[in-house]
Amino acid sequence: MSNDINRMITDIEREVTYTSHMIGRKVLADRVMQVMSRVPRDQFVPPELRAYAFANGPLTIGHGQTISQPYIVALMTDLLELEPDYRILEIGTGSGYQTAILAELVEHVYTMELIPDLSDKAEHRLQELGYNNISCQVGNGYEGWQEHAPYDGIIVTAAAAYIPPSLIEQLKSRRKLVIPVGQAHMPQELVLVDKDAEGTTHTRILLDVAFVPLRQGLMEE
Repeated sequence: MSNDINRMITDIEREVTYTSHMIGRKVLADRVMQVMSRVPRDQFVPPELRAYAFANGPLTIGHGQTISQPYIVALMTDLLELEPDYRILEIGTGSGYQTAILAELVEHVYTMELIPDLSDKAEHRLQELGYNNISCQVGNGYEGWQEHAPYDGIIVTAAAAYIPPSLIEQLKSRRKLVIPVGQAHMPQELVLVDKDAEGTTHTRILLDVAFVPLRQGLMEE
């Protein structure tokens, strides 16, 4: 297992080097990389795919959804520039893997998922793994989770057709939102949004990505 994890970390580092001119950094934070090496990704994929859990690519988790490739998980986490006392909103719980990565780095993670079955399974999985600083909710990610706003960072793990205004509103000043933007089966871009002290947002397009779409209506099982 350790060899698989080491290989995954090496793959992430190579991707960072290859894309450094686009993402604006040559290495990711040590805290992020340590957590990437510690969280058991194989526990977040279907049993029949566990042999591929530490490969640097996405894997299906059912319901037409995927667990993102490790490089993208690490990069999006790093872009938020997290601090231990932060409270983070995640849109798109999925398998719960990105949620676990965040939970290792911040005070609390609020995570939303549109598909009830995925949300239930992720919540149970995260509890079994001992995480007690995560709150899960089934809901429309475009609307965010107003009850616990404002947040110290927001991460969206599915491609939105546009940057939802509600998420901007729920983000604290001097904090960041990272979100893939674009239509399904069309070019998508990973976008970093900075909200300054006056509440003005500044966006930066980082690199092309491929995510499942962020949906607004309930999905059929």
